[in-house]
Amino acid sequence: TNSICFTRKTSCVRRRFREFVWLRQRLQSNAVLIQLPELPSKTPFFNMNNPNHVDHRRQGLQKFLEKILQDALLLSDSRLHLFLQTQLSPEDMEACVSGQTKYSVADAIQSFASLNRRFPIEDEERKKGKNDADSDSESSSSGLGPSDDSTSCGCKASPASEES
Repeated sequence: TNSICFTRKTSCVRRRFREFVWLRQRLQSNAVLIQLPELPSKTPFFNMNNPNHVDHRRQGLQKFLEKILQDALLLSDSRLHLFLQTQLSPEDMEACVSGQTKYSVADAIQSFASLNRRFPIEDEERKKGKNDADSDSESSSSGLGPSDDSTSCGCKASPASEES
């Protein structure tokens, strides 16, 4: 993106449909007077193995993002920035936005940009986690631990997918 509203000019994150539902609900609750675009319909017989279903939903989600990114009021919502520029879960985004974390929104975005993964575990949790290195999971219970997608999130390097 060329928008001065975003810290990063490109970002690559993976999001589930339910996370888009969460984002839309939060944006709507913060901008009551704005009519937000609809998400693609939640098809009861959605089939992840059907490329037509997947592509149709992806296109609908892309249109949703393109429309909300045209509204200056929505661009001021920190949740939108965290959604597009970090891999934080909705719960962790809420905690960050409400000041319940040791890091700010800008810190979370900057850390994700430098690490290309979820926000790092707090120092105390990291030290504790090293003692538990034999376990299969590197993530903390808060969901702020490293992601399995730390090297690549599988995004295509096309201009449309890079825009925030």
